[in-house]
Amino acid sequence: MKDYNLENRRFVIGGVATIIVVVYILRLFTLQLMSDDYKKNADSNAFLKKVEFPSRGAITDRNGKLLVYNQPAYDIMVVMNEESGRLDTTEFCQTLGITKEFFIKRMNDIKDRSKNPGYSRFTQQLFMSQLSSQEFSMFQEKIFRFPGFYVQRRSIRQYQYPYAAHVLGDVGEVSMSDIEDDDYYQPGDYIGKLGIEKYYEKELRGEKGVQILLRDARGRIQGNYQNGKYDRKPVAGKDLTLSIDLNLQALGERLLEGKIGSIVAIEPKTGEVLAMVSSPTYDPRIMVGRARGKNHRLLQQDLWKPLLNRSIMGLYPPGSTFKTSQALTYMTEGVITQSTAFACHRGFYHRGLHVGCHSHSSPIALVDAISTSCNAYFCWGLYYMMGNRRKYHSVQDAMTTWRDYMVSMGFGYKLGIDLPGEKRGMIPNAEYYDRNYRGSWNGLTIISISIGQGEVTLTPLQIANLGATIANRGYYYAPHVVRKVSGEPLDTAYTRRHVTKASRRAYDYVVAGMRSSALKGTCKHLAHYDFEACGKTGTAQNRGHDHSVFMGFAPMNDPKIAICVYVENGGWGADYGVPIGGLMMEQYLHGKLSPASEAQAAEMQKRRIGYGQRFANQPVKGKKGSKAAAKAAADSAAAAKKAAALAAAKQKAELKAKQQADLKAKQKGKKGAKDKNNEAQRGKGIVPITIENHQGRR
Repeated sequence: MKDYNLENRRFVIGGVATIIVVVYILRLFTLQLMSDDYKKNADSNAFLKKVEFPSRGAITDRNGKLLVYNQPAYDIMVVMNEESGRLDTTEFCQTLGITKEFFIKRMNDIKDRSKNPGYSRFTQQLFMSQLSSQEFSMFQEKIFRFPGFYVQRRSIRQYQYPYAAHVLGDVGEVSMSDIEDDDYYQPGDYIGKLGIEKYYEKELRGEKGVQILLRDARGRIQGNYQNGKYDRKPVAGKDLTLSIDLNLQALGERLLEGKIGSIVAIEPKTGEVLAMVSSPTYDPRIMVGRARGKNHRLLQQDLWKPLLNRSIMGLYPPGSTFKTSQALTYMTEGVITQSTAFACHRGFYHRGLHVGCHSHSSPIALVDAISTSCNAYFCWGLYYMMGNRRKYHSVQDAMTTWRDYMVSMGFGYKLGIDLPGEKRGMIPNAEYYDRNYRGSWNGLTIISISIGQGEVTLTPLQIANLGATIANRGYYYAPHVVRKVSGEPLDTAYTRRHVTKASRRAYDYVVAGMRSSALKGTCKHLAHYDFEACGKTGTAQNRGHDHSVFMGFAPMNDPKIAICVYVENGGWGADYGVPIGGLMMEQYLHGKLSPASEAQAAEMQKRRIGYGQRFANQPVKGKKGSKAAAKAAADSAAAAKKAAALAAAKQKAELKAKQQADLKAKQKGKKGAKDKNNEAQRGKGIVPITIENHQGRR
């Protein structure tokens, strides 16, 4: 009789045995073919792969001044497989000046694959970075006592001057996302974090090298494996030459001390950025070494937002500087001619809508309208363009044409500067207004865009580029801050000419208007210079005190510099924008300031705008500070309060002077203001031509 239980038991035992054999085979297959753990273990006993880091490319300004260079630094690396259980941690910590708690935490972090995804106990891992030469010397004397630890030489960035922080950027340790995005990097490597250092990272970083060193049974280095046959030398990064003029940059940062705003200067013929100032700024020299992380956090918490590059990230109403683009559009489209004149009785009045303006002669034609910054003129131009049904089938068609002109001038989209973080600004289109007004709108609905207000926002870079486009009479090159990359041609994106839709004839008349403004109009402060400057002021309305804006270029017929100055809450364009712009143009064209201009620059440097207590140098919320810090914060807050009171008093006095001037002008029936300097006018109670009421902005 057949024993089925025995038969089944045999199958069960056979099945179990088969499974065990299969598991062993799979494990052996995995260990020998799929896993490199044993290979790494064997290699780590016989070889030491020493990474050699390349020298990062140096950075100079347009005149060859060294801005950024490299300095030797040393990293401490550890191989866990060699260190385990063989280290005198007390002596090790004393040598490096660290605590035992720090040592334990750092070693645990290295082993934590969530924090160090590339971890292997057979390869070198970063323990401590950027030791100074003195720290390295002390450690090197005792390194034989610390098995598993090695010193790796590398270089760190050094910034020569306290200028151009937003342009240069900085270098920091790679994040996990950096490692995931590019397998070139390993934990402990460095990468550009901001500015040029980030945008040109691949050009600056170079290529790593590697040395394969042979070790004996006791781990001692015996020399290069096969005489260095498989070694790879590092390739140094490429040097960069910037278009920045360091002296011009330094002057710009000096002039914007104590103010929030931006200065952008461009060479019209090439699109090279000569200066890019964003205020408040910071000293790039604090963003190096092991203190970088701490300093970066402090800058992030600073209420002045010094890390924000307002030149390319700040979105502002352009104010009356935008009127030049409107003149170009209206004239090219045939809405106006050079002799077309519109009436202005202290503003634009139509169907119950009023946009204020200052007192000047009326009616007024194009050149004088630009010179005196007449609001009514450009409001009438937009109104007639939007309402012209002979040329445009609908207001939407007219609006699309208007927007096409704006886009051709570099508005509404990124210009493509070689810096990270550029904003595009805002140029509304027909769809935008259809959506917001349900299809029921006309020229009067959007009249404020004709004078650079309403929905229109630009970056200071875009306003400066407008000046460069006018200087070139109708074309521009994409602005860029790198003039040359060693061994490489400049990207064609920065050598291609962009031509606008406006006619050359229209540009000639706009230039004439801007020159007239510099001689006798709102920019007449520029008249005393020995070069032919052209300019346009702007007083951009916002919720607080108005912004001071200036856009211009010089010389008129051979332009070498175009500039935008934007000072938040600076008031009228002639208060801050024009004098700063004039000083910057003089510095670049002459290479220095005259004694009189130097005195004016010193005075401008001392001027402060009261932005309120929130910008006082106060301790960060939630942090405990010393009594000295608290006292300093209180003093700063008191100073800010006093400055705000002075600014309010000044604004009140100016408003009173304006009201007196209005009354006097009405009594005498005057049509315009005489050309006198602003100080003499204020002394007599007469409003200067650069002053507008709350509704009329330049």
